[in-house]
Amino acid sequence: MIRSMTGYGRSEFLSDSCRIAVEIKSVNNRYLDISIKMPRLLNQLEAQIRAELKKHMKRGKVDVFISYEDLTESNMAVKYNARIAQEYWRHFQEMAETFGIENDISVSTLARFPDVFTMEEEPVDPEGIWENLEKTIREAAEMFEEARIREGEFLRTDLLNKLDEMEQHVAFISAQAPALIEEYRRSLREKVAELLEASSIDDSRIAQEVTIYADKVCVDEELVRLQSHIQATREELSKEGSIGRKLDFIAQEMNRESNTILSKSDDREVSDHAIELKTSVEKIREQVQNIE
Repeated sequence: MIRSMTGYGRSEFLSDSCRIAVEIKSVNNRYLDISIKMPRLLNQLEAQIRAELKKHMKRGKVDVFISYEDLTESNMAVKYNARIAQEYWRHFQEMAETFGIENDISVSTLARFPDVFTMEEEPVDPEGIWENLEKTIREAAEMFEEARIREGEFLRTDLLNKLDEMEQHVAFISAQAPALIEEYRRSLREKVAELLEASSIDDSRIAQEVTIYADKVCVDEELVRLQSHIQATREELSKEGSIGRKLDFIAQEMNRESNTILSKSDDREVSDHAIELKTSVEKIREQVQNIE
């Protein structure tokens, strides 16, 4: 089966302690480019996250969004800053000595001064989150893979249909080639006969001109190579794994052959089929850009 480079997957984990959501989406790209947006507290898990993601994708520009919410009420703690309290007390003592008055500061009074007591969020251990995060990433990535496979099957069917169209045009051009040369021979003989009227016609000269013309318009080699590329594309589409780059190369070769065939077309009907042939190749080139 083949995979598209366009896909989407999402999964969410919810417990009494936390909520984790992972969203994955991708578009075409020549290589694998993974961009991850997540809370800073998960930064040290980035290598593990990337390793898990790479199990499910080979190419594409992939955007990953990870959110984490702590639902516990015990993640806030009162922090006592002894150094700040000591600084306040020392200054009060200096004031009492300087002004000769009693230092009447009590513990409860001192506790009310700024930064002596603060409410701080307890740090979360990222490694403790990893088990649930890994599971959520894997579920989102599997959904993402399924979407790519479904889209890949649509692409495969579309490409096979376009290859059938190409073969029809190749068959028509191949069948017309001998008739074109014979028609040129007949037309040339009639024109020469009109010019010479009663004079004899040099058959060897006619044959020479026909040979030159045949060499000019002959597309046998291009048609054979194009048919070979069509067969190679069919074979690749029956394989599994990352085949997009190879298909892209084959499509470039098909484009080169179709351009040559079109440039040599000297008959209107053949030219029409050559144009349709090139159009099919261009559509194939566009579609293989979507394959992983």
